Amino acid sequence: MNLVATLVLTALPDTPLVKSGDDLVLIIEEGAKRAGLQLRDGDVLVLAQKIVSKSEGRVVDLREVVPSPRANTVAKYVEKDPRFVELVLRESKKVLRMRPGLLVVEHRLGFVCANAGLDRSNVAPHSGGEERVLLLPADPDATCESIRQRLGERLGVSVGVIINDSHGRAWRKGIQGVAIGVAGVPALVDMRGHPDLFDYMLQITQIGTADEMAAAASLLMGQADEGRPIIHARGFPYPLRPGSLAELIRPEDEDAFR
Repeated sequence: MNLVATLVLTALPDTPLVKSGDDLVLIIEEGAKRAGLQLRDGDVLVLAQKIVSKSEGRVVDLREVVPSPRANTVAKYVEKDPRFVELVLRESKKVLRMRPGLLVVEHRLGFVCANAGLDRSNVAPHSGGEERVLLLPADPDATCESIRQRLGERLGVSVGVIINDSHGRAWRKGIQGVAIGVAGVPALVDMRGHPDLFDYMLQITQIGTADEMAAAASLLMGQADEGRPIIHARGFPYPLRPGSLAELIRPEDEDAFR
């Protein structure tokens, strides 16, 4: 018998502009109260990477960056600011693709993305000649786990936490949210060996559940001036368990495009 399945997403309202040192757990609690929500076991919270990076002080002023000879060489080829390129190289394991206007790298966290995830949008007001860029969090999984544990201690609930970021995709236009940090949520659900509707045993199906949740949350977060960086989800259709970003990283020897 098919049961009614629902997934309810709620953008926590009136989230303040986050600064270095701000406590995201308190911000989540206050936002949930404003939304009339009481956190329950099994809920999932999706946090925009920007507020996590800001709270961790991952903002860099380009005026303070001295590019290396390699950064100058790469910057000339890709036609980007050499100071920006220097930060990209520092945050990367290796450069995978280059052309004018594009620099694709393997980030130090293991995934492939453009510009090592560095961002200039919605970082800070443009004043005083500052040229600020935002780096990704130092350890997104650890941040998710810390938030998850503290919410459990304070509210007595077991929730999942995901940090999402907007990435481009191979083969398709447009950006979408993907998970770059995971705790208390299965990042990948392996359906191999499960029957389909006609009792055929699935052979290769693995579901990127954390990415799917991140993409769904991005619909409410928006990409410009919406100001909705925290999404509460109720109805996540899989049991919660420990999870990590590593589940989603395809090993290089299995990657046909590297």
